[in-house]
Amino acid sequence: MRLTIRRRAGRRAALLAVGAMTAGLLLTAPQQATAGPPNLLSNPGFETAGPAGADMPSCWSKSGWGDNDFSFATVAEAHTGTKAMKVSLTRRVDGDRKALVTENSTCAPTVTPGKQYDLSAWYKSDTPDVSVTVFRRDTTAGWQYWTDLQNPPVSAAWARTEVRTPAVPPNTDKIAWGLSVYGVGTLTTDDYVLEEVGAVPPQPACSGTAEECAKGKWEVIPAKNPVRSMHAVVLKNGKVLLIAGSGNDIAQFNAGTFTSAVYNPANGTFKTVPTPVDMFCAGHVQLADGRVLVMSGNKGYPSADGKIGYQGLKDSYVFDPATEAYTKTNDMNGGHWYPSATILGNGDVISFGGLKEDSTGNVTAEKFSAAQNKWLPMNEVNQTWSYWGLYPSMILMQDGRLFYSGSHTFGNGTPGTGASIYDYGANTITDVPGLRNKDQRDESASVLLPPAQDQRVLTIGGGNNETNPAANRITDIIDLKKPSPGYTAGPDLPQGLVDTGTGKRPQTGAEGKMYVSAVLLPDGKVLETGGGLHDRADPVFEASFFDPTTNTYQAGLATDPIPRTYHSASFLMPDGRVMSVGDNPGNGTYNHNVSIYTPPYLFKGARPQITSVIDTQWVYGDTQRITVNRPIAKAELIRPAAVTHSSDPNQRFVDLPMTVNGNNIDLNVTSNPNLAPPGWYMLFAVDANGVPSIATWVHLGGPSALAATQEQPSAHEHSFADKLGPAKQNPAKRDSVPVAPSVAGCDRHYGTANVCVPTRFPAEVKETSRARCDWLASHQYPKRLKVNGSDPLRLDPDRDGYAC
Repeated sequence: MRLTIRRRAGRRAALLAVGAMTAGLLLTAPQQATAGPPNLLSNPGFETAGPAGADMPSCWSKSGWGDNDFSFATVAEAHTGTKAMKVSLTRRVDGDRKALVTENSTCAPTVTPGKQYDLSAWYKSDTPDVSVTVFRRDTTAGWQYWTDLQNPPVSAAWARTEVRTPAVPPNTDKIAWGLSVYGVGTLTTDDYVLEEVGAVPPQPACSGTAEECAKGKWEVIPAKNPVRSMHAVVLKNGKVLLIAGSGNDIAQFNAGTFTSAVYNPANGTFKTVPTPVDMFCAGHVQLADGRVLVMSGNKGYPSADGKIGYQGLKDSYVFDPATEAYTKTNDMNGGHWYPSATILGNGDVISFGGLKEDSTGNVTAEKFSAAQNKWLPMNEVNQTWSYWGLYPSMILMQDGRLFYSGSHTFGNGTPGTGASIYDYGANTITDVPGLRNKDQRDESASVLLPPAQDQRVLTIGGGNNETNPAANRITDIIDLKKPSPGYTAGPDLPQGLVDTGTGKRPQTGAEGKMYVSAVLLPDGKVLETGGGLHDRADPVFEASFFDPTTNTYQAGLATDPIPRTYHSASFLMPDGRVMSVGDNPGNGTYNHNVSIYTPPYLFKGARPQITSVIDTQWVYGDTQRITVNRPIAKAELIRPAAVTHSSDPNQRFVDLPMTVNGNNIDLNVTSNPNLAPPGWYMLFAVDANGVPSIATWVHLGGPSALAATQEQPSAHEHSFADKLGPAKQNPAKRDSVPVAPSVAGCDRHYGTANVCVPTRFPAEVKETSRARCDWLASHQYPKRLKVNGSDPLRLDPDRDGYAC
């Protein structure tokens, strides 16, 4: 059943009461002329009867779905005039009921893509389960659900609710809307209004060079990253935690030297932090209170003879941003080198995959209980005994299930279609179709596209670290709101310059990249940057924006001058810029340079400012007031990064529908914790030119009722991945699955464990000793690599025990 989350009493209520005695009083105050007449609705007050024999007023229809008992009635208890509409639910299992503007050319108002519209209505209700629900007509696909914008509070007297739509999507010519009731109770409505928001302001003058305003700007900061960081986490105070552990350096591991650093963007300094165990290739996720849960890591490097690979730790720690120190939790049930980590709607964390202490593949699910602050015993966690590979990208869906996107790091050849939906409660896995080249999506990136309410996932590029082909340009997109979701082909990734060891050249043909970074930006676009053509080699210098509204790339952005391949990360900062760190090519070196990208939107003049926030402690389903110094077009919450190896499954951008009252903006917070799991978020306000404010940190949480996991998506989704094919049969209980010691794509017969001579050289390298040695030399591998045992790649033709 859908959770019913009422507005929080106490201090919040007192603050809102000071600003406005009721929602009705608040929204009847004089407003600036940001939207205005004419009202685009026909028969907005239900005064005109329908045609003969009709049981609804003209231009209004009965709408809704699900298992519930309901009634519609035109009543005389009106706000103005003589008629109003009453909708009652007396029994509900699921679904909703609403009076909806009739979806036809006569009644549904015509709208313009890119424009915004203010929707308002007067209402009375005795249930909190009310929502402003909007549908749109796509000129190709027809009528479809668009979004829920607001949850008006209970009101015994007539009150006015108003909310502004997002920009109308492309290919939309009409919208229809109404107030839905999705809980037992009665809702009466009257005097609906739909008005177009004023014209978009003209583009501001460019404040940089013409190239900066079109492409943005990269700069390499003077300070160097002091650690060989593999992991990057943006903390709730705006600082950045960079975790290295041994930093893929076996000498550091043997010496017991494990490091982390905290970067302070306010003064550009780094502080090294004592680190208790080797957190190299651990998993991490931000907990609801802003601490960082770090799980597993490296118990041991591969043996010189290649008979055993990396070994996972059971250890788990919590990093506290306040003390900048690690504290141990209880152990996991087993080692998980390269584990996933996804926070759930109730604040728990679920983790899959990785390598156990003996280098075999871990098949157990692990669950960290937020309430108990510990990892649960295995017998308290539902188990499918499935192997998900390493760093499988597991994205929380809005009904509490997990979507495995098909992106991973090391884990090719797992059975199935390459992507699936995992239902923890039912303990089932169901494949979804459409992911192209599923075994060449190694080191690809996946991201839940803005806004999270749309439930669309994009995958970008990838390759295969074992067969080592050129990375691909493939992007695939899936809409998880569809009854039977499947990937469809997205646009090819733009191409740039690649350095294959002999200087930069343009990419050709199907050449793409792996180890790409995908960063959600406050203007609603996705920055993709970094990556390489081959596993741990051949950096690609290219960056682009993906626009989820048009499903297109804007190619040709400024590029990071520093190569960013294996063990690199890029992430959004609270000031709207993007920071990039790391690069650890197969030759064992590490790049300590730090780059900062300033997107074009920061060259479009002054930024809007959030001048006040009534409360930084937010509750699901609440309305929060902010003030801004000038008009804005949208506001959103962006979850701070916790990224490693192209993977950050918790990254998300949550739209906050707005009610605009001059420079006072009321933000409507989602009531669904699966859309925005509890925790600290960056709140951005964005103007009509896409220029964001500096973020304000807010904490999203809720009452104890949130301890129960939601089992349903939004009440207004008529279908939501609910017509999947049959679930796969779970394997029998087992301890692990075999994993080859070469899973990392490295031949351990050469050099030390931090040097990765590829088990398979790129296809253009001839299978001769000379060609392979020339490739190693051009990529700055150490000279005279020691041969450990046999020489399977024939790199030691003179048999002196050293390669090349």
